[in-house]
Amino acid sequence: MTTQPDALVSTAPTALAGVAFTKGHGTGNDFVLVTDRTGSLEIAADQVSAICDRHRGIGADGLIRAVPSRHLPEGRALLRSDPSAEWFMDYRNADGSVSEMCGNGVRVFVHLLVSTGLLALADGATASIATRGGIKVVERSADGYSVDMGPWEFVYPDVAAARATDSLVEASGLEVPRPALSISMGNPHTVVALAEPAELEATRLFDAPVVQPAPVDGTNVEFVVPRDPLVHDGVGQVTMRVYERGVGETLSCGTGACAAAAATRFWAGAGAPLAWRIEVPGGVVGVRFHAGPDGREHVSLSGPAVLVATGTLL
Repeated sequence: MTTQPDALVSTAPTALAGVAFTKGHGTGNDFVLVTDRTGSLEIAADQVSAICDRHRGIGADGLIRAVPSRHLPEGRALLRSDPSAEWFMDYRNADGSVSEMCGNGVRVFVHLLVSTGLLALADGATASIATRGGIKVVERSADGYSVDMGPWEFVYPDVAAARATDSLVEASGLEVPRPALSISMGNPHTVVALAEPAELEATRLFDAPVVQPAPVDGTNVEFVVPRDPLVHDGVGQVTMRVYERGVGETLSCGTGACAAAAATRFWAGAGAPLAWRIEVPGGVVGVRFHAGPDGREHVSLSGPAVLVATGTLL
């Protein structure tokens, strides 16, 4: 962990004056994190967007509040199923909207808890973390963290089974709408397969892609290029860019990487590998499919978590 000296940063309405923060990232997907041990900190959407503003604020893809689960109705409900899920990851997108989960964010969240002594987690040990996407089990390793992201599923299973795609996506830089497949990782994703790296590079993600049919709550959109060969040493390989709802293009998206692997594996058919290497602009994350304790197929996401600075809001 690299920690810079505390600094006072004037970024948010005065209601948050004096609140300490930490800045961190997972493969370039960056977050402002605050710890709220008493559950008394209320952060409005406009405060989140002010803090996450990259020109007038600290700058981040989202804000994460670390709060004991017992202080939130959603957290108390999850504690009934897993009393060890003591900490709740309250995640907001950069525009202030609430999100169910963030795969890169939960790794950084756990690293914050471990680094500040709020959670004891040795290499190889696991911890249960409460999120709006359910309880996520996080394992610490020598080079980062692995998260059981839970089961994946098709958003439109009947359509996917019949056609292998279920929607069309328009994006600047692509001449025609492209077929896509919608995957839920607890939050919605729409995965578009492109033919070659040049198409991926030409896709412009300054504006939100247009998805038809449009999901009610919006969707993250992943543009993926399978590598050639697709499988190397038993590991599937995909390069990806992502547009996150409420944020814009980000350097990485954990749940998006899982969705991209799930869609590509489905398209590859029988014999597709369980392990995948997903290259994103911010680095590389690992995805693995495995049997979950509920009898469903789960997805695990692995990668680094880095804390880079601490400070205090004015």
